[in-house]
Formats: sequence, C-alpha cells, structure tokens
Amino acid sequence: MKCGMQNAECGVEIPGVRFRALDPALRAPQSALAFRVAHVLRKFNPAEWGGTETAIQRLTAGLGEQGVASIVYCPGLNDVSGEPLAGDGCAIKRFRAFLPILGISPEQRRQMIAVGGNLMSFDLPLALWREPDITLIHAHTLGRLGGIAAAVARARRLPLVVTIHGGYLDLPPALKNSFARAARAGLEWGKIFGLLLQSRRMLARADAILTCNPNEARLLREEFPGKRIQVQPHGIPVALEDQDGRAAAREAFPQIRDRQVLLAVGRIDPVKNQGWLVTQALTIFRKHPRAILVFAGACTDEIYGNRLRKQIREFNLEKKILLTGGLPPGDPRLIGLFQEAQAVVLPSISETFGLVLLEAWAAGTTVISSRTSGATALVKHGENGWLFDLEDAATFHAAVDATLANPNLGKQLAMAGKTLAAGYSLSAVAGRVKNLYAELIEERHALRYSARR
Repeated sequence: MKCGMQNAECGVEIPGVRFRALDPALRAPQSALAFRVAHVLRKFNPAEWGGTETAIQRLTAGLGEQGVASIVYCPGLNDVSGEPLAGDGCAIKRFRAFLPILGISPEQRRQMIAVGGNLMSFDLPLALWREPDITLIHAHTLGRLGGIAAAVARARRLPLVVTIHGGYLDLPPALKNSFARAARAGLEWGKIFGLLLQSRRMLARADAILTCNPNEARLLREEFPGKRIQVQPHGIPVALEDQDGRAAAREAFPQIRDRQVLLAVGRIDPVKNQGWLVTQALTIFRKHPRAILVFAGACTDEIYGNRLRKQIREFNLEKKILLTGGLPPGDPRLIGLFQEAQAVVLPSISETFGLVLLEAWAAGTTVISSRTSGATALVKHGENGWLFDLEDAATFHAAVDATLANPNLGKQLAMAGKTLAAGYSLSAVAGRVKNLYAELIEERHALRYSARR
C-alpha cells in the first residue's frame, strides 16, 4: 500500500459507501483459536512517541506472545525510518489520510494531525475490506477513522472493539473547551463523511468498549447502559529494574550526575502541563540546590514547546532543566533516567491511566502525581506515592520535600508501588484482551449458527 499523508486541499472523488458481496476467501475463519486482528489507529508516528504509542506497542507484543496476529493500520508518513511495531511481529499497513479543514495555518494543521484532529481516509475502507482472514477489528480511535472501522466491521459481520485511550467523557472542562475551540478552527468540509459513516454512533455499535480507568467506565455505562464496557489497563515490562540503564543515561545526559533528578516523562504538550512545573522550579531549586528537572518526551505541540523553552530561558534555568527529546520505550537511556530519578513527577491536567506511574514503580522509583482520574486509581497518597492539587502548589512542594529529604521513605513508597505494578505485566494484560476477543468471536459465531437454523 502506498504511504504518504494526502494534502487536505486535494480534490478526490468520494467512493460509494455500499460494499459488494464479500469474497469467501476474505471471511473470518471459523476457528476461534485463529485470531488475526486488524487494529486501526489515528496516528502512529515514531518521532512523536507518547503513552498511546507505548500502550499499543506493548499490547500487540503481548498478543503476539499469545498467538494473536496483529495487523496495524495507521496513516502514512513522509519519512518512516523503521517501524517499531514491526519488530514485535506485527504487520504495519499505512494508508493515505488527510484533515478536511480549509483556512488554517500549516502549524495548526501539523498540530491537529499530531493531536486530536479528525482525519479522513479514502484508502482505509477498501484496505480493511480486502484484509484477508481477520477475525475482529479493534479501533483505537473515534471520529471518521473509527467510523470507517465500525462500518467495515458491520459489513463483514466482524466483532468491533473500541479502546478509548485519551478520555471521552472523563475530561476536565478546560480540556473539553480547548478541543471545542480547535474544532471550530477553519472551514470544516468533512462533516458529510461523518454523516455517511455514522461515526457518532460508533460506540453504540461497538461490541465492547475498553477504557483505562474506572471513572471513564462508570460514565460510559451511564451513557450506554447494557453495553459491554471493560476497564483495561495498559501493560508494562515489570522487570525494568533488572535492566540497568544508569550508565547509558549518565553518558547521554552528563548533567544528571550527582544530582537529585526529578523526571517528567511525557510528550511536550499543554495537557501534560510541563509549564506548570517550570513555574514551580525556582521554589524547588531554592530548597534543593542539587535538584535537576528533566523533561523526557517528544514535542507534539510546536507552539507550546517554543513557549516552554522561552519560559526556561526567562527564568535562567537552562542549567537546571533538561529537555531530552523523544526517547522510545525500552531505550536504555530512558530506563536509566527512571532508575536515576529520586521521583517521577506527573503534573498532567488530564491523565486517563498514568502508564508512566507504573513504569516508575517497575524501575523502583517514587511517584508524585497531580490528581487526575488515572493517577487516583493507582496512587494511594502516602502509601505508594504522593498526590497533589494543581490549584494548591503547596501540596506539590510538600511531596517533593518529603521525597528529597527522606530517601528511605521514597524507597518504601516505591516498593509498595512496585508490588502493585506487578499485576500489570504484558502477559496478564494481553491475556485479558485475548480472552475478550475469544468471547466476542464465539458469540458472533453462535449468532451466525442460530440464524442458519
């Protein structure tokens, strides 16, 4: 399949929405043990690696170990230097996609493609329709691409699973408002595609909805009573501490040597809220002169990234705050940063799960997190980590002070967290997903059999 991101202003003839009869060779095999799953993603860009990319990589790797083949469909890129998922036994198939909005700047277009933009593709429907021997479609996106996945699943009479990665109902009002403002930018000419695909009915048509935290699940059950909704956390390699990456981290980032490292892992983006940490940095460094703040993550918002760097310069903190850029999971430098850190800090405005918290615990490191729904489902304040309120900076500084002043307490909290993290191994998480697949496929086969009688 030809890769590449199609320009939004290109004129393309809209294909018909009706499907012809499916070739028997393309129908799902009758054996529930032969799982071949098509995953549909809104984006998978190695240069903008974040928590969702990590979660999908680990899920497909875990499924592969349990005999589930994954075919991952994602929009094309102009330059792909290696496919991270391909090394885990997945087939990667990239399709042309575009953002159907006129009258926005190139920067706005790049930002909407990177985060949250409602993409459309004319290639994806036919590609999914022709994909042979798939037993189930798993959509990791909503919007038009998710609507395509739902339409093809319905036409091929395949089960549809939808995973909500970034939150749907469980979002702070400020974040909902920012998404609404972004949706009003420019002239949106793609609404007709959503109507044809009935993308707003996607969740109602799904056979199962997976979400990362109990609060999102509760809200979804209220919205879709009777729907199969399952809390499905992300998996981690629970033996991160066994891989010693400290030397690699010190060599790559010599600034961290003999320092008290406060590590913030996540894409550089307003939702991750690194700017709030910079505003607190002067107080941290006045109390703890040996401290250094490390931001590890790719920038997915160019405007916010420039503002953050300017803020660091204005505070004269270039020697106290380090930006590493994107580091893929499993990179010895990233593992080493986790292991070197006195604490991993998560100041997010919204965090539906908090994968970074589990990774920190697996590396034997204390966590300090804002009170998001994902963090509060994992962190027990004062037992396995610390929680703080973004509106009350004193609660954050109290946690930092307690951690840096009392290393033994930090180790005690980290060990309690590591015990919890052990339940989120890749095999355990992937096993639960495989069992769900098996139930849905068996139910679909039973319905077909009863309809023939």
